This record gives sequence, structure tokens and C-alpha cells, in this order.
Amino acid sequence: MPVSLRPWSRSDGPALLAARWSSPDLDTQFTGADLSDEAQAADYIGNFLPFSDTAKNWAVIEDGIAVGNVGLSAIETRHQTAWAYYWLAGGARGRGYASRALQAVADWAFDAGLFRLELGHRVNNPASCRVATAAGFLKEGTERQKLRYGTERFDVETHARLASDPHTTTSALAFETAR
Repeated sequence: MPVSLRPWSRSDGPALLAARWSSPDLDTQFTGADLSDEAQAADYIGNFLPFSDTAKNWAVIEDGIAVGNVGLSAIETRHQTAWAYYWLAGGARGRGYASRALQAVADWAFDAGLFRLELGHRVNNPASCRVATAAGFLKEGTERQKLRYGTERFDVETHARLASDPHTTTSALAFETAR
């Protein structure tokens, strides 16, 4: 099964919609977004998953279908920092795609001149911790009750990776060159 990364396209709307509804834990990734049909999913891609100076999002592609996202936001060139994040559809999990995608984006970011990448995950999400660790992100601490979903608050474990950190043994996903 070929797996790669590429920028999102509005034509990925049906795949985004399917991914969104594949697992209830993705609710937090799309908080407040109305993704009840393919047109709204395409609009979401155009509005929230574009490439810009301060944010980059890549679709994780399995056999030509988008099954997840890996991205950077808060890209800040003065201090050479960014915030990393990722998610996968329920059926694409457990295959190493997220850690390999995060590794690829970290390599891309360091090649583009960034020095420090940060991320955070709820402490009750050990799978996300495994992704971060496999991609070379080291734990830095815990932010108490940082996130709120509904009426519940969650502690967040923070991780970071520096351009000067040792390269991991995780094999990065390839970026598609053109569609």
C-alpha cells in the first residue's frame, strides 16, 4: 500500500468527510466545524488546511486517498519555531503512518530553516505520545488543565524536537512531487 504526503486539495472533501466520521475521538480535531456533507468538507480544506507563511498542512495519502493530516502552525521565522500536530482516520491507525508523517514534516521544517518544533497531547492519549516519541520529539513537561472539551479539562504533555537533536530511525514518508 503506497503511503505519502501531499498538500490537501478541495477534491479531498469526500475523504476528509469519511476520515472525520471514522472515529469519535476526532471530534476535538474539528471542533465547531460543520462537516455534514462533501461541500462543507471541501470548504473546510480550503479555509483551514491551506499552505501559508504561518501554517502548512499535508494530507497523509494511502492508495490515493487522504486518511489523515500532519501540519505545522504558528510558524515563526524570527525564532525559527512552529507547532506540530497530526491525526489519522480510525482505519489508518496502528501502521506507523503518523510517526512517519511527523518525521517527514520535521525533516522538511529543519531543511526550511526552522530550529524548534513543539507539540502537545492530552496525557490520556498514549497513542499520540508514542507518535511524538517515535518521531524524535522529547517530553518537556506537563501543562495542567490546559485544554477544555465540553466541561472537562485535560492536562497536556508537551514535547519538542530541535534541529540539533539526533536523527531518529523512523523512516519518513515521502512527499508527492505533483498531482
